[in-house]
Amino acid sequence: MYKLVALDMDGTLLNSEKALTSKVREAIASAKEQGIKVVLASGRPFEGMLPTLKELGLDGADDYALTYNASLILKVACKSVVSSAILTGRDAVDLKKLADKLGVNILAYSMTRGLITPKENEYTEYEAKLNGIEYSLFDFDKLEADEDILKVMMIDQEQILSKAVEQLPQSLQEKYSMARSTPFFYEFMNKDSNKGMGMAALTAHLGLTAEQIICVGDAANDLEMIKYAGLGVAMENGSDEVKANADYITASNDQDGVAHVFEKYVLN
Repeated sequence: MYKLVALDMDGTLLNSEKALTSKVREAIASAKEQGIKVVLASGRPFEGMLPTLKELGLDGADDYALTYNASLILKVACKSVVSSAILTGRDAVDLKKLADKLGVNILAYSMTRGLITPKENEYTEYEAKLNGIEYSLFDFDKLEADEDILKVMMIDQEQILSKAVEQLPQSLQEKYSMARSTPFFYEFMNKDSNKGMGMAALTAHLGLTAEQIICVGDAANDLEMIKYAGLGVAMENGSDEVKANADYITASNDQDGVAHVFEKYVLN
């Protein structure tokens, strides 16, 4: 029945050590042998996903990746764009002004400049290290109004960020797709960009239907793809909102929860 399984990475596919377990690797390998397509859908940039894609053998000519929360969907081997929905430099400038007002740090992914932030902070360093990339300090006021920006993130300590999120103007809901991907990351994407819309675009591209898809995730940025899927699965370590909207709750990412999904719904 199911022909494609989409997996979030952090908190889902990877355990708390940011590693793949042997049981998860084996389950994915077995699914691929049975002709099941496995796709990674992450808030990470492509560069931060590539080592895991390679480790799982998901880097072939017919493999796909949803990057930046599906702001950019790529064919892995050639990096050709299947679908994109991105922001502009004007958005980054506006959100930087708001971040200053709310007292939180900010970063952005520019299509041409890579990861940028206006000042040193530990959360940009964390994001860069997590994805194995460099970042640069850049004055957002110098961004071109029409510069291609993949996503913007407000970043800070959990309590500080929570307070800022509570004060976000309601009008932003109409302008951006927004989601809290970790306690210290709050992400802003194009209004037409979330993992649910990304999965809809990819399934259409592949000639599949939502009923043939399993989506697995743990955080708020996974919510839309879990709602979209024929079978939406939440991790036991996932947020209450994600679990409330899931069709099934699997074990945690430290208990091979992804492998259990394959064993229950695909391999058997």
